[in-house]
Amino acid sequence: MARIVISRSIDAPLDIVFNTVADVREMSKALPHVVKFEFLSEIKSGIGTRFRETRLMNGKEAKTELDLTEFVPDKRVRLVADDKHGTVWATLFTVDSERGKTLLTITMDANSYKWLAGVFVFFIMGMVKRAVERDMDLVKGYCERLSRDHAGTS
Repeated sequence: MARIVISRSIDAPLDIVFNTVADVREMSKALPHVVKFEFLSEIKSGIGTRFRETRLMNGKEAKTELDLTEFVPDKRVRLVADDKHGTVWATLFTVDSERGKTLLTITMDANSYKWLAGVFVFFIMGMVKRAVERDMDLVKGYCERLSRDHAGTS
């Protein structure tokens, strides 16, 4: 198993941060390289939500099917993808209040059930970590803009 853990302190209310990472419709607004998503389930929010996400990676489209398997409002949400090559990727987002800000932590576990997939994951984890860090920075910027916009309209 390989694991990545990354945190960001975000100057935005907890509910804005949680809603961004817990709803693919919001998350795709924060990540410009997510060029398309489509629901694969009747459920659009919470446990049981299934969707296909299309991202631009190195100029090419990459599609991933994700299942939302854990949802605790304003606490945590877990997305799971089986890449069909032999690795299950489980991504847990947690949010906590931290001195007037929100601490967003992502824990991504890659569990390979095929030997060759495990070798592949070993070699790409550095690249995956950098990509997740970029995504976290984009989510941070998006949530902070949303928070400022909401504060400006109140």
